[in-house]
Order: sequence, then structure tokens, then C-alpha cells
Amino acid sequence: MSNRAFNFCAGPAALPEAVLRRAQGEMLDWHGKGLSVMEMSHRSDEYVAIAEKAEQDLRDLLSVPNNYKVLFLQGGASQQFAEIPLNLLPENGTADYIETGIWSKKAIEEGRRYGNINVAASAKAYDYLNIPGQNEWNLTPGAAYIHYASNETIGGLEFDWVPQTGDVPLVVDMSSDILSRPVDVSQFGMIYAGAQKNIGPSGLVVVIIREDLLGKARSVCPTMLNYKVAADNGSMYNTPASYSWYLSGLVFEWLKEQGGVDAMEKRNRAKKDLLYGFIDRSAFYSNPIAVNVRSWMNVPFRLADERLDKAFLAGADERRLLNLRGHRSVGGMRASIYNALGLDAVEALIAYMAEFEKEHA
Repeated sequence: MSNRAFNFCAGPAALPEAVLRRAQGEMLDWHGKGLSVMEMSHRSDEYVAIAEKAEQDLRDLLSVPNNYKVLFLQGGASQQFAEIPLNLLPENGTADYIETGIWSKKAIEEGRRYGNINVAASAKAYDYLNIPGQNEWNLTPGAAYIHYASNETIGGLEFDWVPQTGDVPLVVDMSSDILSRPVDVSQFGMIYAGAQKNIGPSGLVVVIIREDLLGKARSVCPTMLNYKVAADNGSMYNTPASYSWYLSGLVFEWLKEQGGVDAMEKRNRAKKDLLYGFIDRSAFYSNPIAVNVRSWMNVPFRLADERLDKAFLAGADERRLLNLRGHRSVGGMRASIYNALGLDAVEALIAYMAEFEKEHA
């Protein structure tokens, strides 16, 4: 019987137990080879097969068109904040950014180190409780690209629509909601996602980029950060984050076994509806985000009296409901309910929340 806790961490986040058990079984001896995947040469036939299968499974899950490259790169999404302008923003060009929270703000700050960044819209006008509609955006004619974060992990805002940008490439940070439900990849010039939420362990970032956007890097772009170099070398210009790539591949296999992203959408909708429904019916807990842009993956909530926060977290830990403390920049609570967490985790959380409310309201 499993002794695992329910882990509501925003990242590094919970991984499917079946994936961890399989990795455990293959740790010392992968398929009779007598060594661990983390000890393999990334150039070996065995590892290349692992890497290629992981890419194909991800392509299958997201129906990635053939004119897109899928890259498995070192680092995380924050490194992409610099890598994107170095690859896609001409020295005299302008890129439009949509600011909806801390992570898109960080992307803007980093982008400004390399060129002209126009903040075309900001959720600040709505106190970060809603997202400006595209009719409110001040876009730049001929922009190099338009960047946004589909889900703000800290603030709990998530786009429930995809911006329509015509011929201007749309670049999206999907770190915390990739693979949570279907997405039309062809609407984007580039999708990127740090692995440690819905894909696998930290240290890896996945980039899905349309081929016509390759080969535009500035001369000062480091070789290691050049998307075309990565694409031309199968994401193996140097030694990749090989074990993280392998574990991500196991997650992709698990997702397929669950029924793919269509099944994840149903599962995730049930989880978020249950949790938000409980919060909305309560006078003790609250979430102020506009209903249509509430995150499916990261549910921030507050207690009626913040002096009870410490007791709430202590009680949660005792019940093995872990990592519910909100981000240090905003406080309160946050339950991250990524793909790997089942409905039973949300039910257990709600049972505790109801018990705590009854005791302290």
C-alpha cells in the first residue's frame, strides 16, 4: 500500500506514482543492460531510442504538426525569457508582451535587456483579478512576436482563449498548463514549458517551435542558446538533461495510457470545479479571480482570518496534505492540482478545509 502524501506543490510538482515506480524498477538495470539510464551515453543507440520515443509521444499527445521542431533543452522557462529575444527579436525590432502576473513580468524585464519590449496590455488595470480582452491590447504593427503566459502559477490567472495575432508569431509560456487539456499547436509560433509541473523533473524545458522561426538568432546569441543549433543537433549539441528527458518520456507514456489530453481535460475540469465550488460556497475561504480566467492548475485561496494561516498549514501537514502555502510574494494558500494529482487529492483537501472551517469559523 502506498504511503505517499498528497503533494500540492507548484513545482517541482507531483509525478505520477506509476512513473516513479517504473523508474525505481529501472534505476539499477535498464532493460537488462546492467546500468541506469543516468549512466548511459546520450549518443548510445539505447538512449537515442528513449529520446526519440519521448519526442514522438509528446507529438502524439499534442498533435504537433510536422513543420514544428520539438526541443528538449537544459534549464527552465526563466532561461527562455532571454533565449526568446536572442533568437526572435531583431536588434531594431519590437516585441509585444502581455503582462498578467509575476512570470510574464519577469519575461518583460529580461526581454528589455535585449531590445524594445512593448507592454501591449496589463492585468494591473484589473488588480490582477482578470485578463484584458484583446480589444484592449495596444499591439505594435509589424512586431517580431507577441508573448504571453497562458497560466500565471502564482496569481492563478489563466487565459480561457488563444489570442489571434494574424501573421505575427504568438509565443506562449505554457509551463504550468501544458498537457492539461487539448491545444491547437498550429495557432502558435512557439510554445515553451519548464518541465517540473506537468512534464517531469526540473532541469529540462520543452520548446515547440515552428521551423520558419529558426535561423533568426542574433550574432551575439550564445551557441548553446540558439534554437537552430539545438534543432540541427536533435537537442544534443552537448550532453542533455538525459535523466529528466527519460522521466518525461515515462510521463508521456503514462498520459497516453490515461487516454491522452482529452482524458486529462475531463479529469482536470472535475478537480477544479470541485475545489472552486467548495470555496465559492464557503464564507470562510475565498478566491477573488474572475471566474472565466481562474486557473485550472493553480488554485490560490485565502482564509477569512489570515492569523489562522499557520494553524491551517500545520493541520494540513499532519494530514499529509503538503505544500499548500501560497507563494511568498502573495501569501495565503495555493493548491496546485496538476495532471499527476487525482480527484481523491482534491476530495481529501476539501474534507480538511470543511473540518477546519467548522472548528474555526
